Amino acid sequence: MKILIATDTYPQQLNGVSRVLAKTYKELTARGHEVKVLSADDFKNFPWPGYKEVKIAIFPGPKAARIIEQFSPDAIHIMTEGPIGWAVRGYCRRRNIRFTTSWLSRLSEYVSIRYKIPLKWLHGLLRRFHNSAALTMVTTEGMATEARIQGIARVQRWRRGVELDKFRPIETSVFDGLDRPIMLNVGRVAIEKSLDKFLSLELPGTKVIVGDGPQIGELKRRFPEVVYLGVREGEALTECYSGADVFVFPSITDTFGLVNLESLACGLPVAAYPVTGPRDIIGDAPVGALHNNLKVAIERALLQNREDCIAHARTYSWDVATEDFISNLVPVGAIEALPVDT
Repeated sequence: MKILIATDTYPQQLNGVSRVLAKTYKELTARGHEVKVLSADDFKNFPWPGYKEVKIAIFPGPKAARIIEQFSPDAIHIMTEGPIGWAVRGYCRRRNIRFTTSWLSRLSEYVSIRYKIPLKWLHGLLRRFHNSAALTMVTTEGMATEARIQGIARVQRWRRGVELDKFRPIETSVFDGLDRPIMLNVGRVAIEKSLDKFLSLELPGTKVIVGDGPQIGELKRRFPEVVYLGVREGEALTECYSGADVFVFPSITDTFGLVNLESLACGLPVAAYPVTGPRDIIGDAPVGALHNNLKVAIERALLQNREDCIAHARTYSWDVATEDFISNLVPVGAIEALPVDT
């Protein structure tokens, strides 16, 4: 099958959407599918102010149409609601052909936080975007419920996996010399991640941040006692997960959080708020703690057994996740009537 995937966040960016796409691309091509990823690299673009690693495509519509027609896909999937996503959506609607979308991030919440745009307006745009699709893929039952509450009509699960050959417990001295416990966070350093709620807590031990982003300078000024390691990938990242004592995930806007699975696969329990994402991954399993008081969650997570964390992570499979994606795709053939556009 020839599959075209349209995305505004790929491949340079270190975020969950890009990583899901990279792994899905690898899994699809290994199964013999021909995949074309339509990204900002295919167009003239500029860096998003405040997120220099994010490229914004400039008027992608005409070129996107040419690329789609040249590739002649059997299925079209739109992963993001940015300029490329809207351009491909418009192409499909004008030609009355079917496509699917993903709701993988709370883009409306991120934009509202950063630019003070009323959330109601942004939710309306989100609803309009996704209700033109044959169906919208979401990561968890929690996100499916949220999507339906927001008026997104057709929703299906696209589960997630974790690379167990890459993320596994290893012996490491990466945090030798630091006071224990080591409380770790990995990810993009940005305001919507609520890292200040974690870093402002008074707790014994050492807080460690792995990652980079637009808020890094501010956090270094406000919390100079924190250890900032910058971006770590590959074995260096696995060492951080394996060497820490608890993974702290303070975000309340993420829809899933792949880093939670990665930490569990390395035997690292998770402390988080009881919100969509952590709640779906952890639930009642003895692999971490969810609490509205993040300090309590950290203290309880530190008591969990690392072997239980590893066993829980092994229940997540990229093979199953990729089969979800394939089964959710729809052929591009013309349809009698477009889905509701509210």
